[in-house]
Amino acid sequence: MGWRGFNCSIPHKVAVIPLLDGLGESASIMGAVNCAVNRHGKFIGENTDGKGFLKSLTEVIDPKGKAVVMFGAGGAARAIGVELALAGAKAVTVVNRSASRAEPLVKLLNEKTKTKATLSGWSSTYAIPPGADIVVNATSIGLGDGNQPLDIDVKSLNPNMVVCDVIVDPPNTHFLRDAKSQGCTVIDGLGMLVNQGVIGVKYWTGVDVEPASMRKKLEEIFGV
Repeated sequence: MGWRGFNCSIPHKVAVIPLLDGLGESASIMGAVNCAVNRHGKFIGENTDGKGFLKSLTEVIDPKGKAVVMFGAGGAARAIGVELALAGAKAVTVVNRSASRAEPLVKLLNEKTKTKATLSGWSSTYAIPPGADIVVNATSIGLGDGNQPLDIDVKSLNPNMVVCDVIVDPPNTHFLRDAKSQGCTVIDGLGMLVNQGVIGVKYWTGVDVEPASMRKKLEEIFGV
């Protein structure tokens, strides 16, 4: 059919893998594909979710050598955790309600990357360790409800931290508003969304598209 590639989403990110001819590095590690690219007649699976997040993050801070606290252990957390590890993050603390769901991600990071990953329970209000450089909400908390808070000790956030949220709708989540109130630098989910699109188009066409115009349109859509 002459396809240059395609995107796929839940529930196909894992099921598509046996149908592809190969995987990129991060997609191979995380075991999930959201973007297939036709390279010399072979379809190679990539994952642009984590790459999109990393691009928006590195515009603010280089994760190399940094300590990360990440809430969640689902698909977004898996993609982000792997890309942070490949970018040289020193440590990733995975904070999750269910230890059994988080353990595979912690094991994957420890076994397949050089980053030290640890699991932290989340049975009560969580206090961010003072040594954290980057804090990421990779859960669905706040999706569709910008007033839903993350169960954290807001006072444990400090101005030295870069705080990120993957939620797109709405972009200005309760979590990010809390972070702003403590003087943190914040990154909303629109950056991840825009950049994964930019990366996908580059994979398929070789063309660098303009992220600013894409973000502007999304801001109009979400009333930012």
